[in-house]
Amino acid sequence: MPTRLALLLATLVTGLSAISLAAAPPMIAAPAPGDPPLLPRATVAALAEELSGEAAKRNLEFLSRQHRMRGSRGFHAAAEFVAGELRAAGLTAVEIVELPADGKVFYGTQRSRRPWDAEFAELWELAPDGAPGHRLASWDTLPLSLAQDSESANVTAELVDVGMGTTENDYAGKDVRGRIVLVGAQPETVAPLAVERFGAAGMVSYVQNQRTAWWGEDENLVRWGHVGSFNKTPSFAFMVSLKTARALQQRLRGGEKIRLHAEVRAGQHDGHYDVVTATLPGADARLSAEEIVWSCHLDHPRPGANDNASGCATILEVARTLGKLVREGKLERPRRTLRFVFPPEVEGTLALLAGRPELAARIQAAIHLDMVGGGPVTKAIFHVTRGPASLPSFVHDVAAAFGTWLNGQSAAFASGLDAPFPLVAPEGGKEALQADFADLTLGSDHEVYGDSGFGIPALYFNDWPDRYIHTNFDTPANIDPTKLRRAAFLAAASGWFLANAGPQNAAALTSLLEARSLERAGRTLQRRALLPPDEAAALVRFDAWSERGVFASLSRFGAEDAASRAEAARFLAARAQLFGAPPPPPPRPSGDGALVFERNSSVKGPMSVFGYDYLEDHLGAERAKALRLASDATYEALNFVDGRRSAQEIRDALSATYGPLPLADVVEYLRALADAGVLRIGRT
Repeated sequence: MPTRLALLLATLVTGLSAISLAAAPPMIAAPAPGDPPLLPRATVAALAEELSGEAAKRNLEFLSRQHRMRGSRGFHAAAEFVAGELRAAGLTAVEIVELPADGKVFYGTQRSRRPWDAEFAELWELAPDGAPGHRLASWDTLPLSLAQDSESANVTAELVDVGMGTTENDYAGKDVRGRIVLVGAQPETVAPLAVERFGAAGMVSYVQNQRTAWWGEDENLVRWGHVGSFNKTPSFAFMVSLKTARALQQRLRGGEKIRLHAEVRAGQHDGHYDVVTATLPGADARLSAEEIVWSCHLDHPRPGANDNASGCATILEVARTLGKLVREGKLERPRRTLRFVFPPEVEGTLALLAGRPELAARIQAAIHLDMVGGGPVTKAIFHVTRGPASLPSFVHDVAAAFGTWLNGQSAAFASGLDAPFPLVAPEGGKEALQADFADLTLGSDHEVYGDSGFGIPALYFNDWPDRYIHTNFDTPANIDPTKLRRAAFLAAASGWFLANAGPQNAAALTSLLEARSLERAGRTLQRRALLPPDEAAALVRFDAWSERGVFASLSRFGAEDAASRAEAARFLAARAQLFGAPPPPPPRPSGDGALVFERNSSVKGPMSVFGYDYLEDHLGAERAKALRLASDATYEALNFVDGRRSAQEIRDALSATYGPLPLADVVEYLRALADAGVLRIGRT
């Protein structure tokens, strides 16, 4: 069947191309080999010549020396450095925006977290006579060894191994009151039992990193830990390697008593989020109020080189490059305003967009970089990621066009062939980029932009996996200047094109979207073949809605004209022939499926943001955790709510995106959102 389907698709695509081209107005000719898409060769050459992976890495090295927790002294030092570099690059309106963070004020769905700083922390094993013996952890040596949000303490206590430490069974037959517990889970998940219920004095965690193929292989890694931002009982936790933990466990199993002394001077305090921002003003009087934003997240523990000093250093290099090329006259000033933003991850972006709604209203598109410099040792795969299915946009096809072209250039160069733009850094590697073009994945600031409360299409460039993420081995030594240079080019080229996009690009963009749309049609045909008839029909209906949305999104940038609109209509009609007879209209929703929900416009943002879960706070942890809808689908379930779609239609859209889902699970989640005040139940 897959072979027959592939042959059928090839035949239909050939026929469709003939239909479309025969009816279409003249389009821009396909680029010659090596010629870049969408931008003039001279523009691409100017970007490629100026962008420097080495300059980006130098800035990364400074950032990686700061322990950049939100609102902390280390974060502020990084913010001041970035602001200084932006001023030196000639950008305007350079500002460190201060947004209050006191644990009480809300920004959309995020309860602000108080800043956290540490001055001193050491964990010692004591000798039998009580004298200091062996130092197990030191803030001065490795700030990562103190879990974020630890509070001050001065404790001498016996160590007790409680396994993972997250279930009551882990504590059966063990007296941990006043003792320090050795745990295999994140301290934040352990504290409610170990500290609050059973009275432990503190924690030592050897939690392992996010699961990848290399999970647990390097027992020397020390993982970034979190105690929790909103704990009822103050506590502390030290983070140690698996190697250290195994040695302690072996001694404890042998009956040895281990006494530890923990001294911590740290804690939360009232303060603010710092968000660095700067602009390169647009030249078009009509369009300069619109903005293209480059985004990263400046926070993370030291060293945090790939995550996310790499994204911040890269957009800093984009800002320097574009500012310099404009000043030198090598590029004309962009039509739209360019803005560069350096916030704390997710919570800072949400605070900025919710706290400065006039800024959010100006943003036409965001380009978000989170982990873009991992060299071969990190095992990273570079992704060019599409936005939410609920927000179809042509901007993702623009990024994919540049990524595909750079894949070809870098692969040709690596293979010893001529390539005019391989974008290799003198101090970097020469491997092919091999960017992967992926559907939406969550976990960074792009999900705030794409939330339906803001509705801003966002590009997302990121590395995954990275075997050293969130550990002491995420160091500048593992960052490749060539990778930084290529990521900077993709971000600069995509953003520069969008900053200048207009009716002059209508023909080229329509042609590009047709090619990408045909690729998506092939994937939809393959998926349809595996579904029962009703699910297959829903998938085809959603596919048609999505593709119409992609072409319609050109109007957001005025990047269309009468000829391109007519061509798009002809193309979409011809494309529909790939799927045979039109799918039957959906049956009229009934029962809970007929419910219609409206979003509360005053509650913007995703439901869970770093240590605070909106539904758990408003509904209780027990009910929130019992909700059955898969976590990835919950983000889009909220986004698909528009006051018009029924619950059945939202279910069908989610099923087209993630695979068949029970209507009852979707309705349960939407009702929970309504009970929490995020939605209102409207007409049926």
